[in-house]
Amino acid sequence: MIIKKFQANTETEAIILAKEELGKDAIVMNIKTISPKGLYKLFRKPLVEVTAAIDDNISYKNDKLTTPKKQTFPDVIYDEPAASIQPEVEHSKESSAIEEKLNNLQNLLEKQIVDKDTIKEDTKKKGKTASKNLACIQLIYNQLILNEVDEKYANQIISEIEGTLKKDSSMDNILSSIYQKIVLKLGQPTTINLKGNTPKYVFFIGPTGVGKTTTIAKIASKFKVEEKAKVAFLTSDTYRIAAVEQLRTYANILGIPLKVVYNIDEMKQSRKEYSDFDIVFVDTAGRSHRNKNQRDDIESLMKAIPENEREIYLVLSATTKYRDLVNITEAYSEMVGYNLIFTKLDETSSVGNLFNIRMLTNAPLSYATFGQDVPDDIDRIDPQSIAKQLLRGQ
Repeated sequence: MIIKKFQANTETEAIILAKEELGKDAIVMNIKTISPKGLYKLFRKPLVEVTAAIDDNISYKNDKLTTPKKQTFPDVIYDEPAASIQPEVEHSKESSAIEEKLNNLQNLLEKQIVDKDTIKEDTKKKGKTASKNLACIQLIYNQLILNEVDEKYANQIISEIEGTLKKDSSMDNILSSIYQKIVLKLGQPTTINLKGNTPKYVFFIGPTGVGKTTTIAKIASKFKVEEKAKVAFLTSDTYRIAAVEQLRTYANILGIPLKVVYNIDEMKQSRKEYSDFDIVFVDTAGRSHRNKNQRDDIESLMKAIPENEREIYLVLSATTKYRDLVNITEAYSEMVGYNLIFTKLDETSSVGNLFNIRMLTNAPLSYATFGQDVPDDIDRIDPQSIAKQLLRGQ
């Protein structure tokens, strides 16, 4: 009797692997769950191990056991990521070495760049390097998906990295390359700065409930206190009395003038009133992105200010579902170009959507908020920090 073990994400996948290798007459003898150990658990969910057997007298394709079909990374990533490589990884003599490197992941990410001169490969293992690299890439891919990076963007990162790797690349080099690729794709944040002689009008747009008004107060506080800038508030959010009163409260505390504008003419008039101010923050109504007429109203107000005097920031909540974020950003992209602010990072354990929306819109990232305290709970988005969070566990 021939007995073999097969591992996959689910019991069904493991049984399919057994049937494919041993044939349809294979008998399942035992099923158990295997939990990953140490930092390995950051990359993989528990696996199901199936022990299957077949009688020696029953014929099957023995060449599957002795000469497994050579696999390439695209097959793994796009078809059956875990099931297609897991038996090979678990039975490989290199698995302990991979686990050891995974256990050093957090230290590696803190260093960011691996010293290539310290990496040495055993030349006797060159024949096994491809499968080890494949397993490493697969684990990193799985981690990106676990952190809610869209599959197409995770595949894009892996595809771009795969073509640059040497056959004998170590796990450290692979991980470092992917980390740096993510940082590059996130780009450097674009934040508000005071340049030129004319007032800069900064418009904040976005759906209701994402925290636009509080975000404005946080940013305005920093300019008022830290840069000693002459700051003013405008609001066109006349649909919610509470929103106007909230901004008025902040204006009184900071000693900042506040004006409510109802139409294009009043917006144009504000340019004369605030001609000697450094920066004017404009709070717009949180309108439905599905309502084109409402979006047109906001766009008309913004166009009352010359393009070279205005900046636009789309404020999104990090807790919003990805599908809704896609619809929101696409709707607003028809209006104007914008920079991205993400709020409520303290209310989610995943930052995958920040990366997804950055990739989808190609709009620059700018600020992130992580609490209600004004002005403390805001900072510019840090690409290195986001990349680290995408590559490690929750």
